[in-house]
Amino acid sequence: MPARSGSDEVPAGSAPAVIRAVRILDALADSPTGFLTLSDLARGVRIPKSSASAICLALEAGKLIHREDIGYRLGRRSVELGGAYLARMDQVTEFYDVCSSSELFRHETLRLNVLAGIDTLCVARYEGHPALRLTSGIGDKFPAHATAQGKALLARLDDAEVKRIFHGLPRLEVATAKTMRELPALLDDLRATRERGFAVDEGEAADHVVGLAVTVPTRGVRSPMLAVSVTLLDWEATTERRIRMVAGLREVARALGNPMSSTGAGGGHAVFGTGLSPWWFAREHMRSSNLFDLLCAVR
Repeated sequence: MPARSGSDEVPAGSAPAVIRAVRILDALADSPTGFLTLSDLARGVRIPKSSASAICLALEAGKLIHREDIGYRLGRRSVELGGAYLARMDQVTEFYDVCSSSELFRHETLRLNVLAGIDTLCVARYEGHPALRLTSGIGDKFPAHATAQGKALLARLDDAEVKRIFHGLPRLEVATAKTMRELPALLDDLRATRERGFAVDEGEAADHVVGLAVTVPTRGVRSPMLAVSVTLLDWEATTERRIRMVAGLREVARALGNPMSSTGAGGGHAVFGTGLSPWWFAREHMRSSNLFDLLCAVR
């Protein structure tokens, strides 16, 4: 899917045929089976069947899609383009190297994400042994407000920019019973994220799954804004382990970012480089954990 926003307006001066071609590619990417018929594409993109046919012919000639008896699917050229994009992101290769050489993370599930409108896009995923299969894979998108990595990236923006991105959405998309539903609640969460220096997802993206994330210092104005995250099952996300994981995430972020940067693993916000407080974790744990278990964890 393309980067979603609250308004999803088509820029003035855009070529309609190109916009429609992109939407056809998005529809194929979103298809549960991987295939769509010409009629399905025309209905999904809301264009005449004749127009859809002409666009598909052009996309097929460019090997961006492939036609079979049961319909169209994405072509190998789309994979080549995605691979070329990732190959030019130095941080992706370094991400895998850092994770595999880390004593702390070699058995964990970590992801590297970018912000794509109101979603996050996973550009790299390190799978520990055993890997946590409840999380997104490379190329997957998830609502930014429901994930730790998404909130870490949104926290790099000011409130006005966040409101602009989500403008036009009456309610936020819900993934679990704990997902925030209103923009004011998200803005409060982002302010807390900036204050503590890292983002937390307490079962908001998937039930019984906890996410922790920090942003990566950028390598110049043309570098993408990235967040690195680790995913844990809620029963294993003790206070002590959270502290170690966040400290480790900051080390990964520093390794991926500009070594000359003095802002630390949080990038643009100086508070993202501050120390961790066990008492903050205790307070947050008290919201969802048994008090006896909490006291044992921080003793």
